[in-house]
Amino acid sequence: MTRCLPVLQRNCHPERSEGSAFRGKLQIPRCARDDSSLREHRGTAFDRHYLQSDNSFVMQSTFTHQGLRSPLLRRSLRKPYPVAVRGEGVYLWDADGKRYLDFSASAAVNFIGHGVREIADVMVEQSRQVEFVHSSQFTTPVAEEFAAELLDFASGHFRGGAVFFTSGGSEAIEAALKLARQYQVEIGQAKRHQVLSRNQSYHGSTLGALAVSGNRKRREIYLPMVREFAHIGMPYCYRCDFDCADGCRNCGQQYAVELDHAIEATNGEAAAFILEPVSGATLGAVTPPPGYLQSIAEICRRHGVLLIADEVMTGMGRTGRNFACEHWDIAPDILVTAKGLSSGYAPLGAVIATRKVVDAIADGSGALLHGYTYNAHPVSLAVGRAVLRRIQSQNLVHAADSGAAVTVGGALKTALESLRDLNIVGDVRGIGLLWGVEFVQDKKTKQPFPPERNLAGQIGEACRKRGLLVYPMQGCADGVSGDHILIAPPAVITAEQIAWAVEQLRKGIADTER
Repeated sequence: MTRCLPVLQRNCHPERSEGSAFRGKLQIPRCARDDSSLREHRGTAFDRHYLQSDNSFVMQSTFTHQGLRSPLLRRSLRKPYPVAVRGEGVYLWDADGKRYLDFSASAAVNFIGHGVREIADVMVEQSRQVEFVHSSQFTTPVAEEFAAELLDFASGHFRGGAVFFTSGGSEAIEAALKLARQYQVEIGQAKRHQVLSRNQSYHGSTLGALAVSGNRKRREIYLPMVREFAHIGMPYCYRCDFDCADGCRNCGQQYAVELDHAIEATNGEAAAFILEPVSGATLGAVTPPPGYLQSIAEICRRHGVLLIADEVMTGMGRTGRNFACEHWDIAPDILVTAKGLSSGYAPLGAVIATRKVVDAIADGSGALLHGYTYNAHPVSLAVGRAVLRRIQSQNLVHAADSGAAVTVGGALKTALESLRDLNIVGDVRGIGLLWGVEFVQDKKTKQPFPPERNLAGQIGEACRKRGLLVYPMQGCADGVSGDHILIAPPAVITAEQIAWAVEQLRKGIADTER
């Protein structure tokens, strides 16, 4: 057979081809008047829409009964946004000069810190060499080298496997789902097409990713467009469905049995099972109970179902291991990562497949039946390779380890757990540099706040006013109610910065309680 290169390519056999409104201006906070990052925009469309002669911002806006409008279709059309103009280390600055400590790494993205000039230099250099080629026509040195380095980083389990690069996490999940389906077809199991997953999970915003997600709010309006697959229960020891008097030592097995039953109910049509080893934003850094992931992996093997680990948020050192799966010594067939893969410096995601999966395609059709225009983009890959090397050279994975008291991961764990004495803090959970703080009205009953209050959002805003950025979410209790915030700072944060941030968080919670 012809062996594939470490980049998962489209063709493993080269010889085979294939209304009324009031228009006005909204004053946005003034920036520093000598800011070169603004002067460079003179004469551009940005200038015409946003800049005055003194470099202060004026947002050309439309005010309707619906709220604020901008030429940019933002996530919210009803609130003004601060304008970010600079980042350095764990800090971001807005156009008014206000500094924010990025305690959530935006959305658990930045791991190496903002404003690393060496990464920007790598982007420029790669752009000068070759800025783009289409993956159906060329590969590149940076693609082959980065794929090999990423396979090594993902442990020996992936030796002989291959990597498919995308522009982000949702794209990578879509690619993983299709790869799992193609694997089953290649080995003669064309009946297998269902991908099982868990409630209270989130795997991305595209339709395939939403189909396997269990986040009710993000799925709701798109359900008529989504292919429905089975979802099983999610171990969530703070709100366990079983008797957890034993400290969740047995509930993991009870939850795992649900997968066994769900696979059997598909009558041989299950192709894969996808999970987040540590839950991301939907539940807020919930770690699995003892033995759960090992049982899940064994059930998948026994049924011939591929195990897909969604490490979009937890990968690249975030939990104090290269990938979160390593904490529980499980070996997925396909691993998906993004976010920290480029640390936010460029759009990038990756699907890492084992040799078993790649060999099935190489020995079968010889062609990956999937692709994107921008997959394996040379500039993004140059960034990813530089970020990986920086993670390794600065020992940032160890820094994130919350099991060691002398690391910033350990300092974060200790500082956040001190919040348990607050009246509305029900749970503090997490691992490494990924933590969730859940809020309740009553600690004894664990009753959540009414969703219409949006307590997490209020706490997030109170923190923002204090110069602290956190990631507020709702729905952790039942998909609708339940408030928590996600904490996931860059690994370059210091113990002193953590102490300041947690003190501001404590004050932000108190501000919201009043």
